[in-house]
Amino acid sequence: MQKSLLKISAVLGLAFVCQTTIGIAQTDLPVGFSAAELIQMQSPGFAEPEYNRSSITTPPPGPLRTMGQWEEVQALTVTWRSYESVLREIVRAARLQTVVIINCNTTSGSSSYKDSTAIKTYLTSGGVPLSNIRFNPVASNSVWMRDYGPNSVYMNDVDSLVLVDWKYNRPTRPQDDAIPSSLATMLNIPIYETTVGSNKLINTGGNWICDGLGTSFHSNLIMLENPSYSVTQVNNILNNFMGITRSIKMDTLPYDGIHHLDMHMKLLNEETLLIGQYPAGESDGPQIEANLAYILANYNSAFGTPYKVIRIPQPPDITGPWTGYPDAGGDYLTYTNATIINKTIIIPQYYTEYDTTALRIWRDAMPGYNVVGINSNTTISASGSLHCITHSIGVTDPLLIVHQNLPNTTNTTTPYQVDARIQHKSGIQFATLYYTTDTVSVPYTAVNMTMTSAVNNTWTGFIPAQPAGTHVYYYIKGHANSGKEQLRPMPAPAGNFEFDVLGATGLNDLAKNNFSMKPIYPNPSHGITCIPVAFNKNTKGTVRVYDMLGNVVTTIYEGEMMAGEKNYFINSLSLNITAGAYLICIETTEGRITQKLMVR
Repeated sequence: MQKSLLKISAVLGLAFVCQTTIGIAQTDLPVGFSAAELIQMQSPGFAEPEYNRSSITTPPPGPLRTMGQWEEVQALTVTWRSYESVLREIVRAARLQTVVIINCNTTSGSSSYKDSTAIKTYLTSGGVPLSNIRFNPVASNSVWMRDYGPNSVYMNDVDSLVLVDWKYNRPTRPQDDAIPSSLATMLNIPIYETTVGSNKLINTGGNWICDGLGTSFHSNLIMLENPSYSVTQVNNILNNFMGITRSIKMDTLPYDGIHHLDMHMKLLNEETLLIGQYPAGESDGPQIEANLAYILANYNSAFGTPYKVIRIPQPPDITGPWTGYPDAGGDYLTYTNATIINKTIIIPQYYTEYDTTALRIWRDAMPGYNVVGINSNTTISASGSLHCITHSIGVTDPLLIVHQNLPNTTNTTTPYQVDARIQHKSGIQFATLYYTTDTVSVPYTAVNMTMTSAVNNTWTGFIPAQPAGTHVYYYIKGHANSGKEQLRPMPAPAGNFEFDVLGATGLNDLAKNNFSMKPIYPNPSHGITCIPVAFNKNTKGTVRVYDMLGNVVTTIYEGEMMAGEKNYFINSLSLNITAGAYLICIETTEGRITQKLMVR
């Protein structure tokens, strides 16, 4: 820790000097405070400069729903201050999916903060066409758009779009704090701010993860930066301005100096957490594991089931001058600091040894998406990456489709019910379920869905029962009265929901056994996994994990098994079980049942 602090002090001391305009140099400010900013704030009579606001400081009319970051966006916005080569690659990938808004200098003449003419020249010289790009001439202090950018919030779930902006936690950067208002004016979207009186809330986009259904995640930085508020008061502001009904807060990490969750955590959908992972006992690893265990033990997803967890390495820094993990002074390299832009995902890249693994994990987790790696070694030295320097604006007419991926099943006799919440402000005209058992040679079959709950906007369709050993792929399409259509997953049919129809294996046929095992979940998983079992009578037996060579990895339970339903659990994190395929085996004197468990 001491080495890391010395590194930060040394770098900042060399990189930043005071100026007289707004107090600090205007190039390459880090995500956190620079040394010059800290000096400025401690100077006598320091007061944050004010700016002209065109925002509303009372809460928007409810009910409210904050957009999930995987939902459809009308624009991706960046501020063109520094790290030009990284910004150009972001624009190259993003402009194929949505409009890119570039906040840029109002006048020419600054080499570090260019106007639109200079940016256009730079983009075209690098082979990036200028179509689907807009420019917003506006003053700025830094490149870290995620932290000071506005958040997309919908009234009545899918009706009017408004922007909500918190008070930025960098009082030395007032121009950054004014950019959301300029974007709102540019796009003609109402903007609400938590900046005055009892509604004042300091927060940053890097420490904000939302599931699109009323749950948000934060590190305790949100409490540390609002010290006069109780947890209830913070939660009330989040509820009043953003429709957040459940705010999950976790301990900050020892070596992450900015304490932003996006440096090690991301939601991929309503129930799947992508969590950075260090080697056992290394750097921030112990606190990350403790925080993850806290979430899994105390909270379920919006669907009422345990969160699915996918792990991705937090790589060591090998570029120097300090190398290794953050506790040894290395930069805070991360692959969770990525941005989903409709059907494309941009993820940071550092060096091949770890990049190839990260790309594979992302592509496995988000099938069908175009996953683009962008070298981020320059930005990460300032404690930020791709998510930190981008922000999204949701579409004005979202067609919302919420669906929980069907779990693996042993059911081979009755149809599989697919329920989805489907909404659009014009109403849903019809919805269709598509399924196949082979994406290469078997065409998708279309099944009409019917509205089964007008209150919950639920549409239902059925996939016919399939034989054991079948892998089922499916997706959902909604068609609004206005003519708008949407798919879920968005890149379907290239990407799908999917599940396996499992068969019982073992010494006896499952139907003859006096016990049964329902599908284990989450699967794939890396963390706490539930093994649901039902016994018809009291018996004795074991629950074990085997590797694919038949070796016992661990014994979960051994002894008396009472009649009725029982859940057994395994935590592959605490057992340090490596990624791969395993078998969960329940064995009694009457038989044996196994299921495959994939650990990531």
